[in-house]
Amino acid sequence: MSSTVSATNQNEGWSGGNKPMKASYGKLMMWFFIVSDALTFSGFLAAYGFSRFKFIDSWPIADEVFTHVPFMHGQELPMIYVAFMTFVLIMSSVTMVLAVDAGHHMNQAKVTFYMFLTIIGGLIFVGSQAWEWATFIKGDYGAVKTNGGNIIQFVDADSNKRIALKDFATTIETEREQNLAKNGVWFMSESTLSDYTLDEVIEGFEASPNLLVRTQIIEGSHKTVLSREESLKMLVDNGSYVVEGANLIDNEYGTPLFADFFFFITGFHGFHVFSGVVLNIIIFFNVILGTYQRRGSYEMRNITSNPCTLNSPSMLTFCFVFKPFGVVHHVLDFQGEQGPYRVYI
Repeated sequence: MSSTVSATNQNEGWSGGNKPMKASYGKLMMWFFIVSDALTFSGFLAAYGFSRFKFIDSWPIADEVFTHVPFMHGQELPMIYVAFMTFVLIMSSVTMVLAVDAGHHMNQAKVTFYMFLTIIGGLIFVGSQAWEWATFIKGDYGAVKTNGGNIIQFVDADSNKRIALKDFATTIETEREQNLAKNGVWFMSESTLSDYTLDEVIEGFEASPNLLVRTQIIEGSHKTVLSREESLKMLVDNGSYVVEGANLIDNEYGTPLFADFFFFITGFHGFHVFSGVVLNIIIFFNVILGTYQRRGSYEMRNITSNPCTLNSPSMLTFCFVFKPFGVVHHVLDFQGEQGPYRVYI
């Protein structure tokens, strides 16, 4: 049996040894988290950047995709709600910093107030992101996917504004069945049944001489609009099926890779924020109950007693994993002439 004796000031939150870089335990752990978080999202954004550069001539234009604002239907307000969500997220970060500062001053009332604002901001952001997902999945206008996998949209010849399928597609009385892998071609299975068939779109397009087809290819800062003759030929000869909204396979706004990155990055970020909100709610109730006031600190602490006597899953894991290998058997606290010290046996 071997033992290690280390002096420590228990009020500073360390269970043994010197402070690395003269930082408190809570601050060091937070920096570990921030660095790992930054590396994770840097990888996501780098992958997004490379993919966008590769498909720069057909990447969806954000001002045409994110134009929605809750309770303001029919109005196109490009990126306004995205800016609002960013503002809410930044302000909730500010209130969190204020809560931390209040905790350093042991001001329970201010910590409670700023934690409450942080939680409200986080819930608003997560709710807004869920609404944005639902809107993106549902779609606005609808489009047609070509045999080559490209997306063609429909615009008014005079105003060059996009036209929804419901505004010109006809209704053909026919019995429709959702195309699934079990009853169709395996690579053509559909997640949902579109509101219109390709034949209904073609018939409505032929009956509307003021409509043109717009491809996903960008020239300058605008997508390419075909002539009336080219539009009819593209739709009739190359049209494959109708696309409404966006998912991991189809995207009415352009290349499916845009939707894939949107769902993956914003989904991961949404889970990230939601997890933070849950943790903040737990901390919020601990603040109200006065847990940190009685402890004398709002900072994160490491293990300050024999971990195998603590009744929690994490500590039981610690005991079962590390104790059999002789890493730590017991942690004993003593009061010496020069202050408290801890013995690891």
